[in-house]
Amino acid sequence: MTIYDYLLGELRKYGSIHLTLLDPDKIDIDKFVELSKNAEKSGSSAVMVGGSLGVNEKLLDEYLEAAKREVNIPFILFPGNIAGLSSKADALFYLSVLNSLDPYYIIGAQVQASILLAKRYTSLDVISMAYIIVGEGGAAGYVSNARMLPFERDDIIIAYALAAKYLGFNVIYLEAGSGAKEPVRPSILAKMKRLVDRPIMVGGGIRTPEVAYSIALAGADMIVTGTVVEESPSMVLSDIVDAVHRGGMDRKNGSSRNEESKQ
Repeated sequence: MTIYDYLLGELRKYGSIHLTLLDPDKIDIDKFVELSKNAEKSGSSAVMVGGSLGVNEKLLDEYLEAAKREVNIPFILFPGNIAGLSSKADALFYLSVLNSLDPYYIIGAQVQASILLAKRYTSLDVISMAYIIVGEGGAAGYVSNARMLPFERDDIIIAYALAAKYLGFNVIYLEAGSGAKEPVRPSILAKMKRLVDRPIMVGGGIRTPEVAYSIALAGADMIVTGTVVEESPSMVLSDIVDAVHRGGMDRKNGSSRNEESKQ
């Protein structure tokens, strides 16, 4: 079974799933292992590993080797550039920043990585991802030179997601940016879910179980939190994960449609 098949199985089980994002450049190896263990204990379906700056293969290898001795859920690379590859991970989100103004982040880095994946990193499950940066965008938007899509133009955001569907991407990620003041709006997800039959991932600005629940209920299949995990290690991550699962199951059972009918 591929890691993508595993994620789809988790979606069938929970409705919506949670993924923990950790940036090795921001934390030491002991903290990385600790947070990875907490992610598994709290119910995260996988750990995403990567960052926009400061990550390299040697660092990734060390962190992943240490964590995988104690953690059983998959580790999926989430690279900011081709330096973010490691054979120690289980899978790779092979992403293209669709709204970047720099062709390197749309296809250039992917071409460079393709040779490495074919010859050196053959053990990685490759999951294609359309990466669409919305709202503030954070460091990801700045580093990838993206033309951020404002929440007010949900028609444009949905058009990008439809393009990603027709281009054949496995996953569509709406990224509001690390530490964003506002997460992706549930209203956008509800409209998108009716038109796009691909797993929709959402990250950025999700700090509370209430927000996580509303986003899952509206249509997010995968919800990613990172900053809140790194900056508030004492926070009970399981509360957010439980909220994600409840939102996903309530959506499957029709609660989101019921809410819409009341408005």
